[in-house]
Amino acid sequence: MSLVTETLALARLRGLDTAPLAEAAGIATAALASPRARVSAAQYGALWSGIARALDDEFFGQDSHAMKSGSFVAMTHTALTARTGRHALQRAAGFIRLVLDDLAGHVEIDAARARIVFVHRMGTPVPTMFAYATWFILVYGLVCWLVGRRIPLLAARFRCPAPAAVEEYRLMFCDDMAFGQAASYVDLAPGFLDLPVIQTPASARTFLRNAPGSFVVKYRNPGSFAARVRRTLRALPATAWPDADALARRLNVAPATLRRRLKQEGHSCQSIKDALRRDLAIAALADPARTVADVAAAVGFAEPSAFHRAFRKWTGMRPADYRLARQREAAHSGIKAE
Repeated sequence: MSLVTETLALARLRGLDTAPLAEAAGIATAALASPRARVSAAQYGALWSGIARALDDEFFGQDSHAMKSGSFVAMTHTALTARTGRHALQRAAGFIRLVLDDLAGHVEIDAARARIVFVHRMGTPVPTMFAYATWFILVYGLVCWLVGRRIPLLAARFRCPAPAAVEEYRLMFCDDMAFGQAASYVDLAPGFLDLPVIQTPASARTFLRNAPGSFVVKYRNPGSFAARVRRTLRALPATAWPDADALARRLNVAPATLRRRLKQEGHSCQSIKDALRRDLAIAALADPARTVADVAAAVGFAEPSAFHRAFRKWTGMRPADYRLARQREAAHSGIKAE
């Protein structure tokens, strides 16, 4: 929710009425009042796109030159004809350098890493973490999609002070992250540089319908081990989810390989299970015929009290209060709660 509130604050600063934008993205007013609440990547992507259209600026007014609506589409087509990940990164960074006046990213490559060095125009304030993240999400998400995999991040350094939502940014970037530094840069593992660009104009049409929701928090590769684990778990009732070793057998890999690959992608079996339980619980609570105890049992909690504790940790609200807030929001907007 901290990322949602930062996005909405930028919109309000530029004179937008944010309530209809949040409502159109399916984000309940009650959730906005709960700092620990969470929204899906699709909801945040819808909010992102709605604000960008309303401002006619895909950089949310964070640069003295607007990144006009359609710029990301143009950047995608510019990078789509690149031969390799190296060329795609260089083209995407070069495109944004032509669009924005105050913030640019230069690519430096050696055997150990591909570094994106951020520089801001002399006489302008040091960018906020949200500005750095906006720039990075657009470029990084695009390049990951072009080569068909999530590119591991090695380190991130920023001149700005640590933001209030620092842990959310660590999830977005990497654990090795520091603020108040002399320079701003992000280091990417270089393995993607020589990978071929595998996307086509046909696949771009689907990608652009879902972007940036498909990568706005963290690039999600549908062919990744994490995605394979999610698909395996979704096919089973939560009460029958296997442990890590059994999951590895189902995926025909060694348990150590599964753990290593998930760690490279920023996940663990347990973190995937927890996130999936959260999503299933939120979806199930939309059905008024189901009791909270029934939802708790369905998502794998033996005791309702344990479910209540977990749900408050996920959303900052009790399950019954969350359900009531969604029902009130739906009644107010005249739509069915999801």
